[in-house]
Amino acid sequence: MQTDLQNALDVLRRGGVILYPTDTVWGIGCDATCAEAIRRIFNIKRRADGKALITLLASADDLPRWVDGVPDVAYELIDAAVDPITVIYDRAAVPPLAQELPANDGSLAVRITREPFSAELCRALRRPLVSTSANVSGKPTPVTFAQISPEIIESVDYVCTTGRDYPPSKPSSIIRLTASGCVSIIR
Repeated sequence: MQTDLQNALDVLRRGGVILYPTDTVWGIGCDATCAEAIRRIFNIKRRADGKALITLLASADDLPRWVDGVPDVAYELIDAAVDPITVIYDRAAVPPLAQELPANDGSLAVRITREPFSAELCRALRRPLVSTSANVSGKPTPVTFAQISPEIIESVDYVCTTGRDYPPSKPSSIIRLTASGCVSIIR
C-alpha cells in the first residue's frame, strides 16, 4: 500500500488525475486546489462544469479550512452517520479551493472518508481530494473496480492498485445543510 500511496501522491502533486478506492465507489480524483486537474475530470466524465464534484477530507476537523461557515450540527451528523454521508455546505472556501470545484451557487459537497487508503491520501497531500464516480456522466456507476470501463482507466494518469478487490459498494447518502442548520435529504 505504501508504494501505491506514494505513486498516487506524486501524480497528485504534479497536478495529475488518479483512479482510486474510496469509502463508497471507486473515484476519479485530483487535488481539490488544482483548477487544471478539475477541468480534466469534467472532460473525462463529459460532465457539465456547473455540476459540482464531491470533495473528500480525512477528518471533520479540517472542515473550517475548506468550508465557510460550518454549522455545529454538521459534526453531530458526521459522527452519527453509520454509512458514508456527503454533506453539501452553503459556501466553499475559494481560495484555497479551485474556483472550478464548487457548484454554480458556491456550495461545496464534502465527505469525510473512513476508507484507510483515501484517508491517508488526504492526510499526506494536506489538501482535499476531488472524488467523483469512475464513469462517464449518465452511464451506470461501477460498484467494483472490475466494472470500470477501459475508457476511464486509460484517461487518468495513475490507477491505484490498492482496493481492487474491495467488495461491491454504493454511493453515499447526500444531504444539504444550510448555515442556519436546516437539513434537506438529496439522496
